[in-house]
Amino acid sequence: MRIRELHERLPTALRAAVDDFGRHLAVVEGRSEHTVRAYVGDVVSLLDHAAAEGRVTVADLDITVLRGWLAARMGTGAARSSQARRAAAARAFSGWAHRTGISPDDPGAQLASPRAHRSLPTVLRADQAASLMTPAGMRDDGTPGSEGDDGAHTTAKNGQAGTTTENHRAGATTGGTAGNDGGGAETQNGGSGAGDGLEIRDRAVLELLYATGIRVGELCSLNRADVDHARQVVRVFGKGAKERAVPFGHPARRALDAWLRLGRPALANRASRDALFLGAKGGRLQPTVVRRIVADAARAAGLPHTSPHDLRHSAATHLLDGGADLRAVQELLGHSSLASTQIYTHVSTERLRAAFNQAHPRA
Repeated sequence: MRIRELHERLPTALRAAVDDFGRHLAVVEGRSEHTVRAYVGDVVSLLDHAAAEGRVTVADLDITVLRGWLAARMGTGAARSSQARRAAAARAFSGWAHRTGISPDDPGAQLASPRAHRSLPTVLRADQAASLMTPAGMRDDGTPGSEGDDGAHTTAKNGQAGTTTENHRAGATTGGTAGNDGGGAETQNGGSGAGDGLEIRDRAVLELLYATGIRVGELCSLNRADVDHARQVVRVFGKGAKERAVPFGHPARRALDAWLRLGRPALANRASRDALFLGAKGGRLQPTVVRRIVADAARAAGLPHTSPHDLRHSAATHLLDGGADLRAVQELLGHSSLASTQIYTHVSTERLRAAFNQAHPRA
């Protein structure tokens, strides 16, 4: 049963409590939309379980109910990482309910959760990242080459001068829905200017993701005013609405300049407002499209499947490989805990070990 249906059948007091909790997460704590949705969904599931056991108010919750709910979820084959998130959501809700006086106790404080298994992230080699950043047919300034250039994009004429249909290119696939720059695929047949605009945008997206290591949601939330071109710094609002300044290099600057001069004007309309990156129909670029841009570019470069988060992992690892301080990388990535950043030192160690085993005669 869907979360919305579970929510609707909750007793009134429980439904009101989870609604207030969701608003608290979004407004007071400034949690991301993704986190709010995940936590609220978990709490709705918890409260539905509690209601089935005859608990009709938040004050009726106790550690037995919380543990029983987690055990029931584990019985469905839930991953350890999912169980850890559910336990975190239950603790957050229980603590909030106690602080606000809805519940006399905080049973979630007694709730333990399985430690999520943490595998090493997928990281591109430096040469692989370079090939991803420099697709065939792209000039150094981030603009597409002419059709005569080696590796330039293929065009399909349909009787209109300059009309281009892009297929199986980074960020341009068929089947888009009118008025939607979000999860649907992008179709571009409105003129060569807009077609080139998509290619210029995709290059800028790839360069900025790898240069800064920012999250896909952070990239999509950027406005034009967040880019300081003179200092080559982008202002990012991360998890918990925390602001940080992240530098970027010359290749990303050139790609951004090309996008703002040539690409963005070709796509912009009244729906564009201040968004830095735009979808094919002029609205703010959405994470699903960015994921497609990265995956398609990796496939075109002959690389394994690559996601925006893989570029974040790669940027962090390459910084550490190059001698960057761990604390500096933590700041750049927007990690609240150094422990989150330390996983990249493990990646670097494993890469060093692999190189040693391969090259040293006494390995």
